[in-house]
Amino acid sequence: MKIFSSLSSRAVLLTGAVSAITVLIAGIVAFPLIRTAAQDQAQATLASQASLVHNIATKPNDLDFDNGPGHQESPQRALLGIVRYLQAQGIEVQAIIPGQVEPRELSVAQLRAISAGRDVSGRTCSSGRCVFVEARPVGAGTGILLVQPMSVLSSVTSEAINRILLALLAGFAVAVAVGVLFARRLARPLAQAAAAAHLLALGERNVRLVPQGPDEISEIAIALNVLSDELTHSEGRQREFLLSVSHELRTPLTAIRGYAEAMVDGVVTSSELNRVGTIIESESLRLERLVSDLLDLARTGAVDFQIHPDEVDLVRVMRDAADVWETRCTREGVNFSLETSDKPVIVTSDIGRIRQIIDNLLENALRVTPAGAPIILSLSQDAVIEVRDGGPGLSEDDIAVAFEPGELYERYRAVRKVGTGFGLALVGRLASRLGATASAGTAPEGGACFRIEFTSLQTP
Repeated sequence: MKIFSSLSSRAVLLTGAVSAITVLIAGIVAFPLIRTAAQDQAQATLASQASLVHNIATKPNDLDFDNGPGHQESPQRALLGIVRYLQAQGIEVQAIIPGQVEPRELSVAQLRAISAGRDVSGRTCSSGRCVFVEARPVGAGTGILLVQPMSVLSSVTSEAINRILLALLAGFAVAVAVGVLFARRLARPLAQAAAAAHLLALGERNVRLVPQGPDEISEIAIALNVLSDELTHSEGRQREFLLSVSHELRTPLTAIRGYAEAMVDGVVTSSELNRVGTIIESESLRLERLVSDLLDLARTGAVDFQIHPDEVDLVRVMRDAADVWETRCTREGVNFSLETSDKPVIVTSDIGRIRQIIDNLLENALRVTPAGAPIILSLSQDAVIEVRDGGPGLSEDDIAVAFEPGELYERYRAVRKVGTGFGLALVGRLASRLGATASAGTAPEGGACFRIEFTSLQTP
């Protein structure tokens, strides 16, 4: 049934069923015990009364009667009084005289026992009438018989049974109430966990649960919290990866498009065709490598680029980058210059990732540098790359969070032209993976200065 489909309703049903079975078993066991105890007590009381009548009848001198003048009949009056009292209580008192008065409540064997001077005690049923019998011999084969109908126990046992039944029902109600409370307490954290799982499925990621309840249920809440954190981390990395890919694809595409437009417009002279063709070929190879990286990442399910360390001449990398960025800066009216020596600067690193770092830093510098201001790309013999610009620069607070994803974007998106907020974050991450150190500061030209410091022959 649908009404019992939830854990709470099933727990209540189970608790109620167990309570009902317990009450039923308790009733089955208790009611016969009550009836038996009441019968035993009634039999014992009747036996005491029979013994009292026997003593008055057979041993009057043992009793404390006033035998003074005018009281010679005291034992007889006492016997008569007790008989009347018993009759008033519904107890029959009968004489037993062999051959003359033989009560039908006694069997032949019991009559013989009385004649032999033995007491008789028991219960008998005849013609649908059940009674207690207590017989005592009084001498010469005679005796007295007390008979009490068992029906007199009905009121006593019914009252006791009703009280016990009321107690059992009260216990059943309490058990069901406790079951309801327990079921709700047990089901509440599970319901919360289910709701949290649905929110996670709908895309919510700031879902947090407070572990509560039994250990097994608490583990569910902890697992969902971990799942939420891992999903947030994984999706964040995927988002950063997609943004970084957009950065990497845009730079070589922009260079290829710019030189292609220049060739179409006739700006490129015949003497420059060889150099322009070399640049386009180099940028096409970079673009091809980026696409290959994307295909590899799609096949492996990873969310980051691989590193392929090799000996890299940073001077050559700087000159290749300068060939592309000098043209772009000239088109924007920005003064680009390269500062490096002719002496090779060799490090063990990944040439493609180094170029990614340089392109991201120059892209960021060109975005904020106004026309007529400088952008300098420099390399020292200590394997320190710098990108300096004449833009608005960075404050001390900006420098502290320059490589944090989206921090500068949130601060300046309403003030000046900004990117996606992940370019510098990508620079910091790539530098760390290459074993280099990324830092930000103030440039002598008045703008920002970004430094990438390698260690010579550094292995990532």
